[in-house]
Order: sequence, then structure tokens, then C-alpha cells
Amino acid sequence: MLRTEIEKTLQVLKNGGVILYPTDTVWGLGCDATNEAAVARINEIKQRSADKSFIVLLDNDAKLQSYVTEIPEVAYDLIEYAENPLTIIFSGAKNLAKNVINEDGSVGIRIVKHDFCKELIQRFRKPITSTSANKSGEPSPVIFDEISEEIKAAVDYVVDWEQALQTPKKPSTIMKLAPGGQFSFIRK
Repeated sequence: MLRTEIEKTLQVLKNGGVILYPTDTVWGLGCDATNEAAVARINEIKQRSADKSFIVLLDNDAKLQSYVTEIPEVAYDLIEYAENPLTIIFSGAKNLAKNVINEDGSVGIRIVKHDFCKELIQRFRKPITSTSANKSGEPSPVIFDEISEEIKAAVDYVVDWEQALQTPKKPSTIMKLAPGGQFSFIRK
């Protein structure tokens, strides 16, 4: 079942589509983080400003160097020892769609520990975006049943995995990490 869902989802991502999928946090809208047109579609679906950036998901920290110019050594410890999902905002984003990157050149990246996401990203061999599955300004749905029918109808594929889970999930902790290793919390 997991393999089948990953195969279906991979095809949509490879074709530049938008997916609605379970993550290690809340349900997300995702696409190929290197595809500017796909990222723009998520902004349309969410009805949000194009200047808002995205969180990018990777399957392991060895891939950070492909998307960030300078990684402070402490980042690897933070990722390894974080008990809850942790998104780190790094300076000097590279090799991503322009509309994924903040105006200041930074990008938020989370290394996932969620089975579905980890295998999907590993097989896709590219990062995927993650943003909550709601219209801009509305509350983030914490379980699948809270996602609006409008959002479900707007995506190219709704992943049939973990839809029945009723345990609410929380958004990730977000930390900004400067090249020198100084950090500050954006969201705890």
C-alpha cells in the first residue's frame, strides 16, 4: 500500500503537479521545490501572496549542501537531537525555485523523519515544498478531516495515507540559524 501511494505521488510530482499529503507535522500542499510553476500553483490554491516563502523538505541532512551555501556545524546536531519536527531557516539558498526562497536569500528546511515523506523524497531525488493545506489566513488543519473540499479539489493528487488518523499534529518548531551558528526561534 505505501509503495503504491509513493508511486502514484511520484508521477504527479515528476509531471509538475501539486499533492496533498501527510507529513511529520500537519497535512501539507507540496510540489517539486525546484519547479517555479508548480510552486506558483500552490500560491494560487492557498490564495496567498507570492512573496511568502515555503518550507522545503529533505530526506536526510547530507543533502543540505545541495540547497544551502553555508551550513553551520551546529545544524547537524540540532537536526539529530531535535525531539519534535524542526525547520531551520538557513541563509544562502541555492538550486531551488526562486519563489521558494525568501527575499533575503534564506530558506526554511526540515529533515523529515516521517516514513511516507522520507521515502517519497528519497525516490523523487529532489526536495519538495510543504505548506499547510488551507487557504491563507485560515487555521491550519491538524487532521485530514479538517481540510476543505475546495483544497482537496484544487490539487492534482490527494495521498491516500494516514487519512483516518485522528491524533492532531502540530506545525514544526522554526529556528533561524545564522552562518556563524547564532540562532533564534521564530515559532516554538
